Amino acid sequence: MLSLKDLKIFEKDDFPPYLPKLNGLYDELFSSGKGFRSKLILMISQHLALKPDSIKLLAQTIEFIHNASLLHDDLIDRSHLRRSKPAAWLKYSPEYAVLAGDYLLARVMVNLSRFGNLRLIQYTAEMISDLLEGEWIQDSLVQDWNVNLEQLDQVHDLKTASLFKWCLRAPFIAEENYDEGLHEVLGQMGGILGVLFQRGDDLLDFDIRNKEGKAILGDLKSGYLNSVGAYLSRDFSEKQIEELTKCEDLDQVYVLLGGEEKFQKQVREFDQMNDQAIALYEHLNESLKDFLKPNEVGLLAELKPLAHLLYYRS
Repeated sequence: MLSLKDLKIFEKDDFPPYLPKLNGLYDELFSSGKGFRSKLILMISQHLALKPDSIKLLAQTIEFIHNASLLHDDLIDRSHLRRSKPAAWLKYSPEYAVLAGDYLLARVMVNLSRFGNLRLIQYTAEMISDLLEGEWIQDSLVQDWNVNLEQLDQVHDLKTASLFKWCLRAPFIAEENYDEGLHEVLGQMGGILGVLFQRGDDLLDFDIRNKEGKAILGDLKSGYLNSVGAYLSRDFSEKQIEELTKCEDLDQVYVLLGGEEKFQKQVREFDQMNDQAIALYEHLNESLKDFLKPNEVGLLAELKPLAHLLYYRS
């Protein structure tokens, strides 16, 4: 059974030795990540009996793209920390962070071109385009205090969910299984995973299930109303929205909502709404059985709990 350690997704030999600063940046960036997306690739690929070289290519692709997006996002958002370390744009310079992210994306296309699957190359290029489009839209929503869940879901689908869709679909494309029904179901499942993952992350900002110790109200203080903030303020008057923008801590948010008990009640309602999305994901997972070979059906049991795990961070 292969592991991420066996795949060696980041190796300094993969990059030119005459670029030591680049290798140092990547070594820091890749060494502290959880690698969840590449683990998902590994899980699916082994059920499809893909060759180790193909699995490494897919896992490396998603990690390169994800980490390139982090390099760019941190600079755009002026985030000072990434994985408890100084962000690359602060430590190395904004220009270097951009170059490092661009170089990762270029290496993705070079590596995929060598693999020779044109459909995989095309789909990956489309996914990168979606990521960038989502970043543009998200930037336009900063300081937009009337943003709603539908608008935010569009951003999450383009940014967060596009990566999850790729993780689910790419191994089948590498296997040259292009069944349209299969990819439709996988795309819907990936879309749900991405939105739930982002909404779970947005809850951390309000210190809900915040086992990761994320900074409280970081999004709000940066001028961005995330999905939880949009849900809580959906019926606010203009005056209440103005007061929300000035909140410095959760106690002030509680007061604005009529007390901590009412805040927790709305969080439970938010959870219930997302439980419906989890149930839909599990239904789609069952329907996936119609498209799998007998030796691939074991994949369903591993995919089933992902929606719940990603949202509740359990």
